[in-house]
Amino acid sequence: MNIHLDPTKKHDFIWLFDCINGNPNGDPDADNAPRMDLQTGHGLVSDACLKRKIRNYITLTTDERIFVSEGAILNDAIDEAIAAQGLEDKLDKTKKRLTDAKDVSEARNWMCENFYDIRMFGAVLSTGKNAGQVRGAVQLGFGESLDQVLPMNLSITRCAAADEKEGKDNKTMGRKNIIPYGLYKTYGFISPQFTRQTGVTSEDLAHFWEALVKCFEMDRSSARGLMATQGVWIFSHESALGNYPTHKLFDLLKIKSLAEYPRHFKDYQVNMNPELPPGISLTYLS
Repeated sequence: MNIHLDPTKKHDFIWLFDCINGNPNGDPDADNAPRMDLQTGHGLVSDACLKRKIRNYITLTTDERIFVSEGAILNDAIDEAIAAQGLEDKLDKTKKRLTDAKDVSEARNWMCENFYDIRMFGAVLSTGKNAGQVRGAVQLGFGESLDQVLPMNLSITRCAAADEKEGKDNKTMGRKNIIPYGLYKTYGFISPQFTRQTGVTSEDLAHFWEALVKCFEMDRSSARGLMATQGVWIFSHESALGNYPTHKLFDLLKIKSLAEYPRHFKDYQVNMNPELPPGISLTYLS
């Protein structure tokens, strides 16, 4: 896959993915039960969860550095930026951090240049010695299921004992949270105003589109069941300011449930209106 779209143009996209017999995003405030909208019963997947999967895919498939990575010390990376730009002598002697706007900008630019996820998603870099803040060129919303999901808290057992005192016949009980099925839709936005500020390239975007399609293939876990991308629809505007309202573009994708209790992607009918507004082009990935 090698999809190169112009980073100086506005892009809005729909990402459709599903989960079979798994937990797509556990809620730590609810004993790791699948995240839900308690009012509607629809499933939710946080933007942070989705960006984690994208970061992991980029780590595995490219040489790009990732700022928010497993076990990382974020201030160490900020220290590296300040050292690389020769700004140690510019630190405020009392606060031990950069305070001049020009110096902060230099450190921030180095961070954007050297970390993929900062260029794409932005980051708070004002901790430690201070490299400012970056507003990301790519923004993702929460994923929400098209229908209600059924959270199930299942009992599981372990046939082996942890130590001799438990006895060989002891069976330890545990719990596992799943949903039988959920088809999730999330919206995303790419702003050319911020791609210019952070230095996002067409190659960066190509890696991103590939990650949307393939990230679940690199994230297999019995806890998450079978997750898969079922489609990505990218609306590209001729104008950097946009040629058509984003929410109306998203309405062009019609999804209809064909079953009372959907259990597979084939239980939905998905249609994209072929008549696009002027100044809009469509790229479909699956």
